[in-house]
Amino acid sequence: MAVINNAVKVSVIIPTYNRAERICRAVDSVLGQSFDNFECLVVDDGSTDDTAQRLADYTDPRLKVLWQENRGVSAARNFGIANSGGSFIALLDSDDQWVEHKLAKQLSFMEEGGFEISQTDEIWIRKGKRVNQCKKHEKPEGMFFDRSLEMCMVSPSCVIFSRRFWDELGPFDEDMAACEDYDLWLRAGLKYPVGLLRERLTVKHGGRPDQLSNSVGCLDLYRMYAIVKLLNEGTLPAEARSMALAELQRKAAFYIGGCRKRGRDGQAARIERLVRDIVSGNPVSPAEIIKS
Repeated sequence: MAVINNAVKVSVIIPTYNRAERICRAVDSVLGQSFDNFECLVVDDGSTDDTAQRLADYTDPRLKVLWQENRGVSAARNFGIANSGGSFIALLDSDDQWVEHKLAKQLSFMEEGGFEISQTDEIWIRKGKRVNQCKKHEKPEGMFFDRSLEMCMVSPSCVIFSRRFWDELGPFDEDMAACEDYDLWLRAGLKYPVGLLRERLTVKHGGRPDQLSNSVGCLDLYRMYAIVKLLNEGTLPAEARSMALAELQRKAAFYIGGCRKRGRDGQAARIERLVRDIVSGNPVSPAEIIKS
């Protein structure tokens, strides 16, 4: 574990893979922050494009570039955080960006409210055009385990959390090809209230095929995996356990129905059997859920 350098307030972690044409926009938005007591760690997850060459052009000493063989976003974030020294950790995806006062305003908000984790509101850009968010994507605040079960309610590029938070609840699960953030926020949902700074200080760019949400098969399989992990820990209060089981069954029913429509009766039967075992209290490994 890295020794915390008290001279560094925030460690900004940016994982990236083959996004040379976008990574500089993300980095520039960090280096241009009005708050300047930070380090920015870009973790190049084995890119094969000219990411390394573009990052080599920077001379700002606050920027550090780390490289690892391609292991996925969870491993990249974990690697960056393990090599960081800030008392707070801010995440930023390599295709997103921050507005100039994001760090300054959010850190002040967290310190005034005593939050260990917080997020900001965000601007959505899809295929180059600003779009409005649906009602269901409105960010909640406080304790919202119930809503976190349904879908991911914390945006990585919007979030800052304390080193204490990370030491207790990290790391990201490196066995998850997607929804690794859903898994972390779900585990956090019963322990820490999430502060919400209601200002649009993050710009999220989407609508491209290289995004995990578009390139990974069924995201609900990974969400079910995360719920089973939580159930297996055996520490959920009775009400939370009931909510988790109900959401697991709901997601499974949706997934099973989709499998049967596509003629994947064997997969439908397999998931149906696993969920039945879980509800009955029989032990099931989370890995069985996402087994191909």
